[in-house]
Amino acid sequence: MSEEHMNDSSFSRLFILMVVAITILLALLMVLASNTAGDVNVRLDERSELEGNGIIASRIAKVGEFAVQTAEAATPAAVVAEEPEALSGEQAYASCVACHGSGIAGAPKFADADAWAPRITQGLDKLTEHAINGFQGDSGFMPAKGGNTSLSDESVRAAVQYMMDAVK
Repeated sequence: MSEEHMNDSSFSRLFILMVVAITILLALLMVLASNTAGDVNVRLDERSELEGNGIIASRIAKVGEFAVQTAEAATPAAVVAEEPEALSGEQAYASCVACHGSGIAGAPKFADADAWAPRITQGLDKLTEHAINGFQGDSGFMPAKGGNTSLSDESVRAAVQYMMDAVK
């Protein structure tokens, strides 16, 4: 029986020794990992701050400058307004089809002779004037240039002529 007791005693000592050895090994690994990667958080914080500031700086960067000149220092600058490209009547009608295709806001439908008859009697010049400048009538509303202000006056005139020709 003493032999069994000795075995239990040996096992207990061996078990305690193993637990202590594993604990010491874990502690050494933690110290080693801490020393190796101790500045990782600092480096990550610095990188994040630099990237964050760069992104913010690019978002709030100036897009232009405002300069005030005196009358003597100011020189007249040539302002060149780009003239919109003249389109054919059919091409310009692509902007008109939204309303004139379905009759929205009282717009006479394309090729509807009955709807266009009272308008055609006003003539091309009057209809072009209404189309360019906009018009509010009893039967509807026409926004200036059909809402497409990038159209040239010639393109609007061509579109009006194209719609008038469709009912003749």
